[in-house]
Amino acid sequence: MLSVNLSGVTLPNPIIPASGTFGFGYEMARFYDINRLGAIALKGTTLEKRFGNPTPRVAECAEGMLNAIGLQNPGVRAVVTEEMPKLRALYRGVAIANISGFNVEEYVKTARYFDAQSDAQILEINVSCPNVRHGGMAFGVTPGGAAEVARAVKSACKKPVYMKLSPNVTDIAEIAAACEEAGADGLSLINTLLGMVIDPAGGKPIVSTKMAGFSGPAIKPVALRMVYQVYERVKIPIIGIGGVRTADDALEMISAGATAVQVGSQNLVDPWACEKIIDALPVKMAEYGIRDIQSIIGRAHS
Repeated sequence: MLSVNLSGVTLPNPIIPASGTFGFGYEMARFYDINRLGAIALKGTTLEKRFGNPTPRVAECAEGMLNAIGLQNPGVRAVVTEEMPKLRALYRGVAIANISGFNVEEYVKTARYFDAQSDAQILEINVSCPNVRHGGMAFGVTPGGAAEVARAVKSACKKPVYMKLSPNVTDIAEIAAACEEAGADGLSLINTLLGMVIDPAGGKPIVSTKMAGFSGPAIKPVALRMVYQVYERVKIPIIGIGGVRTADDALEMISAGATAVQVGSQNLVDPWACEKIIDALPVKMAEYGIRDIQSIIGRAHS
């Protein structure tokens, strides 16, 4: 059995393409039936339209990539009135709205747009983006900052609120616990690590922001460790993210304590990545004697 539950929202399986790696979802329907997905995490959305950072803003590196997109998006009004209807014309499943802001008021205003309509079922609040100068990660690097956003959004919205946390901190479990205490319904972790790539010929950073978000296979051990640590501190569900490429990777995340798993950079390498993982999960579960995916959540702790 592959079905999982996130704060009362049932997913047919635990595999979710991560925000920023799958557009608004409908763009990927030309590759396969996106209704097979457990859910879709939408492209990060802010209150107003954003162009993002100057180019170049993507660089490949060993075992991963750096991105400094900078939350490019058309703004929440356009997402709700234009992008979501395009998705719903093709997709019947769970949609997770990914929300960013530059102050608490912006987080709340943007979240209210999604909370007021039926097309998104979960609100994922990004307090962990390393690619903007103000806001985003500034809230996620302290327990108090993350809790302030969680409390404000939760008090203004009825839908489940999941806080997306940064790995660029000293103690992610402390921040997770503060979010739970502030009323968050769940957690998503981890976002990208802060990294850098330098052109060996010219000696200068390749991306325009110099430092950028590092993702890909190399960050999986860090992500697993953080999911494991957070699971021991909180009672709310965790969506595990970071370096997931295969069904085995997904099973590792779930064993560490994740209820569901987001697939990020691998979607950019292989547009069929999520479909392949969904196909492989029952095969791997049968091989390992697992009958119900929910039965192994957090089994690494016993």
